[in-house]
Amino acid sequence: MLFSTAALVALSMATPLYAQAGKVSASDPKFDSIQSPDVGGNTGVKNWKAKDWLEAEVKFKVEMPKSYKEKFVDSVTVKWFVAIKNPSGSGYALLEKEVTHVNVAVDEDVYSSVYLSPSAIMRISGRERASKSVVSHVGGEILVNGNSIETNKDRYFSSKGKPGWWVSSKLSRYDRIPLLNKNETPFKFLWWDRYAEIKPERR
Repeated sequence: MLFSTAALVALSMATPLYAQAGKVSASDPKFDSIQSPDVGGNTGVKNWKAKDWLEAEVKFKVEMPKSYKEKFVDSVTVKWFVAIKNPSGSGYALLEKEVTHVNVAVDEDVYSSVYLSPSAIMRISGRERASKSVVSHVGGEILVNGNSIETNKDRYFSSKGKPGWWVSSKLSRYDRIPLLNKNETPFKFLWWDRYAEIKPERR
């Protein structure tokens, strides 16, 4: 009984610091085409033609109460939603991706991003060259340490229209084309300090 009481006291003392809810403010997402990088280094010369990717990124900043003394938060989760032209029919289809970032600095602008690969672009549009016209909307929600504060409306972001369009009954989820986080692309080692660190996925 003594041990349980001591453990509960310790837990109650430790909880306030790490359970404090943080606020996050997000900018409007940017969406553009970029070419595959040449990262061959000294591994030999190969003939290839760089293809186009589509990249969406959002800038955000985490704010914590004054009582929070840490300079970082454990995690920030970005829930991405991208509406694309439906490859299997008319209208638009919904792509989803959840990216968890770790060791995110407080009061500092950082970025999160997702990508459509060249093969995904080809499947959507039938063309190798990327065109932003294959995407209708980009949006999402950002959570700090897994928490969603109802009064923190700035946690939502959208390229156009009101946030929440991704729950429309007119959109059907499409799983055959994946959204990729930065670590799942050849851009993994580029612009490192611009982007929040991504939590590795367990295999």
